[in-house]
Amino acid sequence: MEVYIPSFRYEESDLERGYTVFKIEVLMNGRKHFVEKRYSEFHALHKKLKKCIKTPEIPSKHVRNWVPKVLEQRRQGLETYLQAVILENEELPKLFLDFLNVRHLPSLPKAESCGEANHHKLSKSMQERGVPIFSLLPDLPEGTTLKTTRRSSRPHPKAC
Repeated sequence: MEVYIPSFRYEESDLERGYTVFKIEVLMNGRKHFVEKRYSEFHALHKKLKKCIKTPEIPSKHVRNWVPKVLEQRRQGLETYLQAVILENEELPKLFLDFLNVRHLPSLPKAESCGEANHHKLSKSMQERGVPIFSLLPDLPEGTTLKTTRRSSRPHPKAC
């Protein structure tokens, strides 16, 4: 899995102060999708992640000014943060995968029932070793949750 934050944009709102939205690019198994998140969502993720896995430093919550140079530094810092979480942890927590709209598929039967994943043939040795299978989900509306069921005793994402 590769993760990048290629861009950001400033959103204005009548209900609250303006805020910055970061566009996250997720590349997996030759497929790409995008997720947009505010810094507050990164910060909430970090607070939850540090309770159960090794986490890198996250860029400071407070920014003195919102000039493009400072926002670009924050973008780079958040990109480095996501990449470090992936590199430093063998098992990625479900909440991290959910943050990126990546769905964990613990077994081949579930992958086959998913529709798109059934086109990918997995070697028997991968299945026997319990290698996790992932599938990309399209951008989902804020607050959407996905339910998964367990069909095997194979490894699952680390629960937080």
